[in-house]
Amino acid sequence: MKKTLPLLLLLYFFVQCNTVSKQNTHYQTLIPAPKLQADVAFAYKQLQKLHPNLYLYSSKWTLDHQFDSLKNTITTPMTPLAFFKKISPVVAAVKQGHLFVQAPRIKYTKKQTKALLQKGIGPLSQFDFEYLDHKLYLLKNNSQDSTILVGSEVISINRTKPNELIDQYSNYYASDGFNTTFKTRGNGARFTTFFTIENGIQDSLTYVLKYRDSLKTSTIKRFKKETKTTQNKKTNTPKKQTNHAQKAKKVRQKKRIQGYDPATAQYMRNIRFLEKDSSIAVLKIRGFKNKAYRRFYKETFEKIKQYQTKNLILDLRDNGGGRLSEISDLYAYLSDTTFVFLEPSEVVSRSQFFNGSYYNGGSFVLKILKTILSPAYYSYLLCTIHKKDNGKSYFATETKKRQANTNAFRGKVYVLINGLSFSASSILSSNLKGSKRAFFVGQETGGAYNGTVAGVMPTFKLPYSKLKIRTGLMHVVPFYKTSVVGHGIYPDHEILPTLQDRIQHIDPELNWILKDIKKAH
Repeated sequence: MKKTLPLLLLLYFFVQCNTVSKQNTHYQTLIPAPKLQADVAFAYKQLQKLHPNLYLYSSKWTLDHQFDSLKNTITTPMTPLAFFKKISPVVAAVKQGHLFVQAPRIKYTKKQTKALLQKGIGPLSQFDFEYLDHKLYLLKNNSQDSTILVGSEVISINRTKPNELIDQYSNYYASDGFNTTFKTRGNGARFTTFFTIENGIQDSLTYVLKYRDSLKTSTIKRFKKETKTTQNKKTNTPKKQTNHAQKAKKVRQKKRIQGYDPATAQYMRNIRFLEKDSSIAVLKIRGFKNKAYRRFYKETFEKIKQYQTKNLILDLRDNGGGRLSEISDLYAYLSDTTFVFLEPSEVVSRSQFFNGSYYNGGSFVLKILKTILSPAYYSYLLCTIHKKDNGKSYFATETKKRQANTNAFRGKVYVLINGLSFSASSILSSNLKGSKRAFFVGQETGGAYNGTVAGVMPTFKLPYSKLKIRTGLMHVVPFYKTSVVGHGIYPDHEILPTLQDRIQHIDPELNWILKDIKKAH
């Protein structure tokens, strides 16, 4: 056994290195035109099999024409990246924000990734960016060059003009329907991804920056932050050790309940009370995912009731979505009456939903285990997916009538939204808006009012280019809908933060609500 384990580890390392090497070689390979044409046909056929309501925003004639035209324009061999740039706009023409082609990127082994992390922070990650009026600005400077001023416009990075790169990549993905705020609000954050796809991970970049009328060129290199280490020579007493263990336990519990995200070092859920009398509460939800959300909402609304809070501000800005069960539970704390949260979700068919969701992804061993358990899962689908008189199949989730929670908030609700309020956060907003339970402040949501195709989102791989396409399997529709097709939830009071607001960390949307509350009193 002692000899076997090292051999297995060595074999695993060799297989991983070989797999990564093959993938990276493939991404540099020219693929013949007939094979790429076959990939186009395969992609469209898979979307027709898996994606419900495929022609909601673009007609069948339009998509047929676009996919046929794409095949006809492919006459020469291409690399996977070049093919990605051809097929992505056509897939984006479906106009569903959860549907997109994943860009091919250089892969790294675990050893290579570890070595890269040990070298420190990359030259892109040392800045926070904001994209306003077709210009990219620096919002935060974490580099070693202290002469770079926050608010500087990025003219170029290694001769790449940000606005041209962002305009190009904006064609490669879609928002829900005809919405534009999903892109305009998110392009600053997405810029680093766009740049990395084009240029790979770099250790050094040359920035040309403009501040007012002055131009500045600065070369930013990868660097490792120094960490201070202190040695405690004193022996900890048993009492101190106990206190430390108790504190560590509390931190772990907080991370579990509030949903700590190590990638951003932020909690998914936060509640804070304003004013001495706690008459105003701000509930910030960054995403409907991670850990014990039921306990968080139970404890939060118990506090709100105990403190006799009169105004609740629900902050859904930059919330990209998550679990349907979580938003349904949260709505039960906000609704003032019995409610139905969702309409039945349309799927292409029970069998296609089964094939697309159940067997997608996973290792060889996992797929064997899934095969053994597949009768149980299919039995579950027999109870939840039914064909209606219109010939379409529907998945029943969060469709039953529910009572408002006994600790439901009865005061005034404000909701903060912007272009990155997407998916589940838009579904929640639709029902709050339609039921007239909340007053909305900010910017039109990136997610559509009338729902989105998401729920279960597998990926499928194209046979020759090996590009992956992610698609939703359920057309998730809120109970409340609007006659305005293909747009998000519009705010009752629109506020668009300026560049100076961003730089100075001023929150004009929240400030407006606080003034509105004071006016009411």
